[in-house]
Amino acid sequence: MTQMLETLMLGAVAMGSLVASLFFLRFWVRTRDSFFLFFAAAFLIEAVSRVGLAFERAASEYEPLFYLPRLLAFSLIALAVIFKNRPGGAGK
Repeated sequence: MTQMLETLMLGAVAMGSLVASLFFLRFWVRTRDSFFLFFAAAFLIEAVSRVGLAFERAASEYEPLFYLPRLLAFSLIALAVIFKNRPGGAGK
């Protein structure tokens, strides 16, 4: 029962991440601001990572295979903020 609930929650988080990715992608299409593109990519990576974790039965979130995509996603978010706030640039 616990495994089934965990899989359900991973699917819900993956769906939320995918929706957030599409949300930021829509803003990127309108503005062409790379800030939104970085965020869309980060949330897409997070969604794919969660789906992979849900399908892998014995996986732990702390295994490198599933930890590294999350590290990449958070690094993209940090880069988006850094590029957006650099002097003389608007992140475009």
